[in-house]
Amino acid sequence: MTRRLSRRAVLGGMAGGLTLAATPAFAAPAEPYVSVPVGPGGGPAGSDRVHVLKVGPDSARTVLLLVPGMFGAANDFRLLARDLVARLPGVQVWAFDRREENLADRTGFATADPVAYYLDGHYRSLDPADAAFAGRWGLARTLSDLRAVVRAAACGGRRRVVLGGHSWGATTAMAYAAWDFDGSPGFRDLAGLLVVDGGVRGALDGTGAPVQDSPEQVRERLAAVDAGAVFDMTLSAVGLGDRAESTQIWYQLAGWYAHRDPDGRSVLQPRMPDALRPPVPVTNAGALGTLVDAGYGWPNDISVHSGHLADSGDLRGWVDTGITPISRVATAYAGGPAPAVWEWYWPARLSIDLDVADAYADTDLTRSLGLRLFHSAGLDVPLFVFQTSYAKGTIESAAREVVANSRIPYATYETDDGMNHLDPLFAAAGQNTLTRTLVPFMDRLLLA
Repeated sequence: MTRRLSRRAVLGGMAGGLTLAATPAFAAPAEPYVSVPVGPGGGPAGSDRVHVLKVGPDSARTVLLLVPGMFGAANDFRLLARDLVARLPGVQVWAFDRREENLADRTGFATADPVAYYLDGHYRSLDPADAAFAGRWGLARTLSDLRAVVRAAACGGRRRVVLGGHSWGATTAMAYAAWDFDGSPGFRDLAGLLVVDGGVRGALDGTGAPVQDSPEQVRERLAAVDAGAVFDMTLSAVGLGDRAESTQIWYQLAGWYAHRDPDGRSVLQPRMPDALRPPVPVTNAGALGTLVDAGYGWPNDISVHSGHLADSGDLRGWVDTGITPISRVATAYAGGPAPAVWEWYWPARLSIDLDVADAYADTDLTRSLGLRLFHSAGLDVPLFVFQTSYAKGTIESAAREVVANSRIPYATYETDDGMNHLDPLFAAAGQNTLTRTLVPFMDRLLLA
């Protein structure tokens, strides 16, 4: 269990949703998951829409709109959103699901026992050969969709919108702010920006895997997309399957069983690959813990500080000792038919564009890809920056460079080196440094 994935392995959670209804056991009526129509993208019927998970009162005058990272989806933010709105009564949180979420078959998670449906191959898998349209789903498509959501959140100017994201979701948010929408800078739609463990201008250099944005690399990657490699296959390196969605399905299954029967014997353990299977019998919660906890050899970017397996017993359960209880991870990962934590089909073209957008400037290369990053120097909204141990300090240093080369009036920088990349999303409210430090920043915006 020591395989190391590249920086692009997981820059956020994974999975998403197919339907609008959430399972009654998981979502309260006050947390609707709604669709927003967007422009045509050439995909199958029903794919010209995005979805938003809303947490908090509709009467709020400020919307914090959050974008998940690579392989991430709206349920990344549900627990964080609940914790924030409890402290910020004037804020509603919206969590964004990209249009790719319409491609996943999550119907098995509405059944009593989804393992056979997914691991025995009964679900509807999307063959890359039938998905040439995804080769055109890059950053321009994503930002066009995101703007429809920003406008819906703004409600004709009656509400302020703060845009943020986690990891590559933070990169997406920064790109939106600098983007030229038919002559109008994206930042004019916003009252503030929030980046969590992501960004631009070398923000992720400290991970040890710099962006792949040389002209030669870009040409090779574009050629691969044109040849049919339309989905990013990074997660196949985990060893849980060789399809674009294999690892995401395993993780949601692990969360599903750990959420519903944490102390029962692991349903997944007998099916796990030898290299990943715990050497002793474990519970459903124990199986999830070995997949997500930092102590089990997984890469920093897909792990949390949760705890460890029990030291003894015929069936080893999970012992919480860290800032992120395994029950919170299970609650988030379990999801339902919609929304969920992992995105199944991440477009390879979006990976290319986000790497190139790291330059955060109008260059020949960005223009050749249709990336309209024309307004980075004009940014004039407050910025909140949060970093964990993930990038070893380059999140903040890159953000400071953005501030120095823009008109941002003030920025807040916060660091917690005791956190891993996913801890800010799922950590217990009382131990989440992101929640504690973001609240004062949002309070200042609310008073402006």
